[in-house]
Amino acid sequence: MNSITARRRHPLARYAVLLLALSLLGGVYALLAPGGDRADAAIASGKADDVAAGKELFAAHCASCHGPNAEGAFAPGGASGPSLIGVGAAAVDFQVSSGRMPLANPGPQAPRKRPQEWVNPDTIRQVAAYVQSLGGGPTKPSLEAVDPSKGDPAKGGELFRANCIQCHNFVGSGGGLTYGKYAPPLNPATPTQIYEAMATGPQAMPVFNDSTITPDQKRDMIAYIVSVRNQPDPGGSGLGRIGPVTEGLVAWVAGISLLILAAIWITAKKRQVNHD
Repeated sequence: MNSITARRRHPLARYAVLLLALSLLGGVYALLAPGGDRADAAIASGKADDVAAGKELFAAHCASCHGPNAEGAFAPGGASGPSLIGVGAAAVDFQVSSGRMPLANPGPQAPRKRPQEWVNPDTIRQVAAYVQSLGGGPTKPSLEAVDPSKGDPAKGGELFRANCIQCHNFVGSGGGLTYGKYAPPLNPATPTQIYEAMATGPQAMPVFNDSTITPDQKRDMIAYIVSVRNQPDPGGSGLGRIGPVTEGLVAWVAGISLLILAAIWITAKKRQVNHD
């Protein structure tokens, strides 16, 4: 007992305790720090060397709006963009593959358009891996996760009607929102892009994370959206499938046109009778 007490009083004892504490603290930090997870996620999103290539592409095509380190930038009257730290590879894949980014002209919403010439599956993967390495976030889903043939369109229809028709219409035809924004039509979107939109919540769309809508439910919704694209219109023309607005407009135009033609015919008939 006396020997233990003597060792505690040794001049080097306090340094030994401090060194032990620092070692434990470093070990705990290494386990909990997100850096390793970000690197693993970046590699999982592509190849190990995609991060370096993606950084070069980002500097050439994205940094002018989002900052040199994707921290975001704001320039009054000029190009500006939000921070991309933590948005994940799924957001990059959705925005770039659909042509929404890079954004040519600032506005209330980025429209879907033809991707730029430098954009291809390899460059998208590389930029996505770089952004993923910065702060994690939703990754690009696997092909199995977005396969419509493995989903249930009936269940997906119930979920779609409960969560999406307020903006996207019953069959995904889209609709207008406020301040110049709009819910885009879903017909041009691929199953992967639909999943990524639910996971990342682009622009005015809310985020439907896995705790709100599970991956299996997302696949069911994709199955429903894809199935309605091929549904026939037994009543004739689908009129854009945007509901009673166009149907009422067609009925009104057709009805007014028939009344005008009837009035012209009656007037012409009456003039002929008077001449006789």
